[in-house]
Amino acid sequence: MKMLTGYLAPSLGTARIAGHDMSIDRLAGSGHLGYLPENGPLYPDETPFSLLEFFADARGMDPAYKKRRIGAVIDLCALGSVIHKPIGKLSKGFRQRVGMAHALLHEPDVLIMDEPTAGLDPNQIVEVRKTLMRIAEEKTILLSTHILQEVEAMAQRVIMINEGSLVYDGAVKGLVERHGSLDKAFHFLTAAAAA
Repeated sequence: MKMLTGYLAPSLGTARIAGHDMSIDRLAGSGHLGYLPENGPLYPDETPFSLLEFFADARGMDPAYKKRRIGAVIDLCALGSVIHKPIGKLSKGFRQRVGMAHALLHEPDVLIMDEPTAGLDPNQIVEVRKTLMRIAEEKTILLSTHILQEVEAMAQRVIMINEGSLVYDGAVKGLVERHGSLDKAFHFLTAAAAA
């Protein structure tokens, strides 16, 4: 994920986003990329609205486009009820949605998310899943998680990596059909790779 976001250059090969090699053309690639790390950088004294305005201004959005995009991500991420409350007083689920809104503000083609449901209660997980499913209708989402139920609930394709090596790349459905569950598939694939 660090290579795809341009934070780390690969020692071998290339990492591309929308055709841009992120080690040499990071700025162009980042225009197509939204990134939500596990603990995103949110300012607790800001409101979601003021945070989105700040990042829109930092990206140089013209006023009409900024207004449209802020409204669109507020709706998409269901932030209307908390848009003027301090981020520090929001639940973790709402903070995740603020992070998603920030990552989607500039209309990226690809959204990379690291553990978006970690630490959320069951109701918050359902809400974040709903938001991700709405986003997935128009965007490519790369989701990194150790919670295999999230993969089964949301993903069409899964890539499993064990100790830096690719052990599976394919359809979620096929993997579940072959092994009975993603948990069993993961155990089988990682145990085989470790042997």
